[in-house]
Amino acid sequence: MSAPQHADPIRPCCCKAQKASGTEPTTEEEPQDSRARKAACRRRCAARVGLSDLYSGLDSPEITSDLARSDARCLAFEEQHKGKLAAIASGSDGGNALAAALRELESIDDLIGRIASFAQLVYTGNTTDPARAKFFGDVQERITTSSSHLLFFSLELNQIDDKVLDNAMAEPALGHFRPWIEDVRKEKPYQLEDRIEQLFHEKSVTGQGAWNRLFDDTIASLRFKVGTKTLTIEPTLNLLQDRDAKTARRRPRRWPRPSRRTCAPSR
Repeated sequence: MSAPQHADPIRPCCCKAQKASGTEPTTEEEPQDSRARKAACRRRCAARVGLSDLYSGLDSPEITSDLARSDARCLAFEEQHKGKLAAIASGSDGGNALAAALRELESIDDLIGRIASFAQLVYTGNTTDPARAKFFGDVQERITTSSSHLLFFSLELNQIDDKVLDNAMAEPALGHFRPWIEDVRKEKPYQLEDRIEQLFHEKSVTGQGAWNRLFDDTIASLRFKVGTKTLTIEPTLNLLQDRDAKTARRRPRRWPRPSRRTCAPSR
């Protein structure tokens, strides 16, 4: 895999190496004392998350493979079980059959969660990096599309008669999933018609999810002039709570005003 042009989001690296390469942004004042400087370096390094246990990088072929695998498994799961859960639960071996379906769903969810977690953590590492933002958005869209084939399961599960489901959960295999099933059943009074639920799921990327990303990107892009330093919002707010009263009184010269064009909701 060729080295990316931006700072590697996967492999934890030494603070000195980052500073020498100019890839680490200035987010806090550098302590003058050598011991304090080394302690700050260790804190920064400890805060970085090594993601190589998930995937080797943004362009890892394993990500492409797992996305394709999740697409195929979600579609196959829908074709095998959609419209059949009530009949499965009321069958002679309903508890074990429904438990087998839940184990398959659990396995698919683990696969999707692995991809989604990697994308989220990479993006959170630097929300102002266009490459990471694009990767996160692409993965979100792909996962939303594939997981739409799984939406039927919880909807149909809530349509099963209480007595039928209770009898099925008498089987230990399905009883293992009782806490999850009972949690899903609590949403039954608020469940909408299937097509409406599907629409909300498909719109989540361009609706609520897009608004959350806009907020995160806007906050991450803010910069404040404190003395001779240019800081992001978190270390700036930390200075306001510093034990040293003189440090706490050092406020930014001016707080940036949000752009009406960027932050106002569309109509």
